[in-house]
Amino acid sequence: MSSGVEGVRVIRRGKVWLVGAGPGDPGLLTVRAHELLARADVVAYDELVSAEILRIAPSAAELVAVGRRASGCRHHEARIHPLVLERALEGRDVVRLKGGDPFVFGRGGEEAEELAAARIPFEVVPGISAALGAAARAGFPLTHRECAASVTLLTAHAAQGDPHLTANITREGTLVFYMGLSRVEETCAVLVAAGRSPATPAAVVARATLPQERTIVGTIADIAQRTRDGGVEAPALLVVGDVVARRVESPPVQEPALPLARLKPEA
Repeated sequence: MSSGVEGVRVIRRGKVWLVGAGPGDPGLLTVRAHELLARADVVAYDELVSAEILRIAPSAAELVAVGRRASGCRHHEARIHPLVLERALEGRDVVRLKGGDPFVFGRGGEEAEELAAARIPFEVVPGISAALGAAARAGFPLTHRECAASVTLLTAHAAQGDPHLTANITREGTLVFYMGLSRVEETCAVLVAAGRSPATPAAVVARATLPQERTIVGTIADIAQRTRDGGVEAPALLVVGDVVARRVESPPVQEPALPLARLKPEA
């Protein structure tokens, strides 16, 4: 708080950074995200942000759990948590830490709108989205020159009761459904109704990039049953498309490499 010209009092408002924390592995934080977190005054974090990432914040920083979960845990209806606005209006800088990328099913757009309406300065710091992290760690590309020229990101919550979902599903390319573990069966039924073959490869990737990561591979026809049999737990993504069949695993580091002559293309 400071005094302005001619005795007019000016109240300094804090700044809010909408920061992507990536898919979970602390090593996948961007340099900018790590930098902001390491000097944060207030950290307002989603519940899926790992304890390892939160430990980067200074010991004196205020940590505020503000995330929402589909199961109802700590769910709130406001477009941005009231405590984020409260701290910023008090003049404190806030790192609003979100899993993945703030603008990919992270409600970052809604929160940015609320901050702008409250005249609170903000900055968006992108992060590695869950889809990118899951594909990289599971070993299948999201695009491939021979089978997928596009990627469509959707929320599986629209699989029930949304007449527009079928129109958004392409018959080619890769589909990635966020927040889809509890609705895998319904989602696959919608895909078949939209024209996708039941034999289309599909995978569920849970807790991508974390030590508890699990990948279940099958087809649209059987991925729901395979996921149930495997006891997979949220958070998880459903990936559908021929790229799943292109899954490649790296050979062990200690395995002898092929001679260079074997790797050169034939004339």
